[in-house]
Amino acid sequence: MVDPDFHLPDAPDPDIIQRSPHKGRGAVSNVSGRFEQEQRQRVIGGWPGDNPFQGASADFPDLDARPRTEVGIDASRTIIARNKSPDIPFDRSINPYRGCEHGCIYCFARPTHAYLGYSPGLDFETKLLAKPDAATLLDDALRKPGYKPDVMALGTNTDPYQPIEKEHRITREVLQVLSDFGHPLSIVTKSALVTRDIDILAPMAARGLVSVAISITTLDRHLARIMEPRAATPGRRLDVVHALKSEGIPVHVLAAPIIPAINDGEIEALVEASAEAGARGVGHILLRLPHEIKEQFREWLEQHFPDRADRVYSLIRQTRDGDLYRAEWGERMRGSGPYAALIHRRFEVAKKRVGLAGSFPSLRMDRFVVPPRAGDQLSLL
Repeated sequence: MVDPDFHLPDAPDPDIIQRSPHKGRGAVSNVSGRFEQEQRQRVIGGWPGDNPFQGASADFPDLDARPRTEVGIDASRTIIARNKSPDIPFDRSINPYRGCEHGCIYCFARPTHAYLGYSPGLDFETKLLAKPDAATLLDDALRKPGYKPDVMALGTNTDPYQPIEKEHRITREVLQVLSDFGHPLSIVTKSALVTRDIDILAPMAARGLVSVAISITTLDRHLARIMEPRAATPGRRLDVVHALKSEGIPVHVLAAPIIPAINDGEIEALVEASAEAGARGVGHILLRLPHEIKEQFREWLEQHFPDRADRVYSLIRQTRDGDLYRAEWGERMRGSGPYAALIHRRFEVAKKRVGLAGSFPSLRMDRFVVPPRAGDQLSLL
């Protein structure tokens, strides 16, 4: 017989709890990866006397109000990743870290954390892996007979200058190896820490070996803190553009992603500010929502922009032939339809108006030379 006085304890609405933001983090929850056999869900409830809202459990660390960053070691024995994508201008890349503390909710690299058994949500921002042997592995790879140099992209999956680089300095070690070999390099980052390595980058630039792209998605500091919680402020990033340009380092701005009804109203202002800071060009990429990012982005959107969430999703579908994402070559970066075409046209007109319509200079491939190892006997020939 059920006690008529029995009742579950009062609790906040489950949806509100599920969408509660975490200070300094982008993801709202820790969605299960697509390779997991079990899908986790947070259920609010319990027996009398239980308090399901006190602290965090081991099973649901995303209930913690301040998730902490943990750094592990990646034991991979290769460092150069290869690709055959026709959408990107390089066929090889290096990522000194897995996961990224910057916390950008839209990051297309989030789903890669699922391969490690982690969540593409909060885990991607808090459970990071460093590659301390990256420089040694790279040195070995570049010395292999038959290696042919081409542009090495740094920062394609996660930011090489995210906060943990201050301590680990893996990116700097990789740069030194590439400099020693005279290997061409391109960098993408939204961190001001890149200026720390001007002493390496400036001489490389003088040899035609490096270009840098600074990612700037908005000029609004408040919006930037929502979109990319632990990245440098927009103003600081514009300062970085100016600093690199002043040292003779080719630099351009990457406006990625453009999110309909969130930051697309800033296109002209962003292009103008980039030109004033000294950028040689401005590129852009339309928002991409592959795999688990769809769910993560929806949670984020409803938390921070509930008044326009439906409109944002409607416009996204208009740029993806009615879907939230299309992965076909040639379309995944640009989208399709009138709205996507309008975004591209606005960029082209704005760049032409401020004189940024030219092409970016090519990097030198003929500087590559394998240096002698310490202790090697010099050749007599």
